[in-house]
Amino acid sequence: MTARFRWGILGPGNIAAKFAAGVAALDDQEVIAVGSRTQASADRFADRFDILRRHVGYEALVADPNVDAIYVATPHSFHHEHTLLALRHGKHVLCEKPFAINAAQAQEMVDAARRQQLFLMEAMWSRFLPIIAETRRLIADGAIGRVQMVQADFGFRASFNPASRLFDPALGGGALLDVGVYPISLAMMLLGHPKRIVAIAALGPTGIDENTGILLGFPGGEVAVLATTVRATTPQEATILGDNGSIRIHSPWWVGNTLTLHRAGAEPEEIVRPYLANGYSHEAHEVATCVRAGKCESDVMPLDETVRIMAVMDEIRAQLGMKYPME
Repeated sequence: MTARFRWGILGPGNIAAKFAAGVAALDDQEVIAVGSRTQASADRFADRFDILRRHVGYEALVADPNVDAIYVATPHSFHHEHTLLALRHGKHVLCEKPFAINAAQAQEMVDAARRQQLFLMEAMWSRFLPIIAETRRLIADGAIGRVQMVQADFGFRASFNPASRLFDPALGGGALLDVGVYPISLAMMLLGHPKRIVAIAALGPTGIDENTGILLGFPGGEVAVLATTVRATTPQEATILGDNGSIRIHSPWWVGNTLTLHRAGAEPEEIVRPYLANGYSHEAHEVATCVRAGKCESDVMPLDETVRIMAVMDEIRAQLGMKYPME
C-alpha cells in the first residue's frame, strides 16, 4: 500500500459527493478513481473533485490496481451485488448504509470478506463522529448511571415520487432502511441486541413504510423508543436516559456536535465536540487505520452487529407486511 490511502467510488451520487468531500479533508487519503454507468456521469463527478481515473462500468473500477478500497454508494438494492463484486477483485470495502436489503444478504457479504481476509464495514458514519464517541465515553464512565431508555428519531418530508429510491420497493424504498437504520443502530450500539421488537407503520401507495414507530425491548429491561418517517420532518434528537442522569444529543443528532449532560443533582453541562469537514472524514479515517493495522473489521462498527441490525429490520418489515420484490 502507498503512503496515501487510495479510494475508488462506486456510484457517483449525492452521498458519494459528501464522502469525497470528507476524504479531501484528510492529508493521508485521496479519491483517485470513480466508476459510473456512463462516461458523462463519471466525468462530471471527477471534474468536481479533481479525480484523475474515470471508469465506465463498475467492473473496470474494481479491477483498477491503483485503488486500495471501494466505497459503495449505489442504492440499497445494489449494495450486496456491488460489495461482492469489489471483494472478488480483492478490494477492501466501505458499503453505505443500510448495508443490504436483508440479513441474509448482509451475512453473505460478511462471509465473503472473511473468506478473503479483506476489510469490510457498514458506512454508519454517525458512529464515528466525535460527539458519539464522547457519548460512549460518558456512559462507560458512569456519568448517567445505567442506561434505561433510548429515545431517537430521524424523519424528513419527501415529495412523493413512486420512481424515486425512497418510494420504489425495487430500490429498497421506505423510511426504515433509508433513515430508520440510524436510530436503530444507535439503540443497539448502546443496549445490545433486543429480545422483543414491536413495530407499527403507515404503508404508502407503493407499499413501503412512510411513517414507522418502533419499540425495542432488551434483556436487562431497557427500552428504545424510535421513530422514522419520510412524510414529516422530526425533531431529529436523541436522548439517552440513565438511572442517574441523561444525555441529550442535539439536533440533528446523526450529524451532531453538541450534547447536554444532566447528572443527577448537578447543573446541566453542554459539551461540544466538532467534527472534521462534513463529518464523513471520520469513517474514512477508521477504514484506513484498520486496513493499515491489518484488521478486517472495525471495533466501532463490527460486522456481526451490522448483520444483527439488518435482522432487526427484517423483523420490523415482517411485522409491517413489507417485502421487497427481489426477496
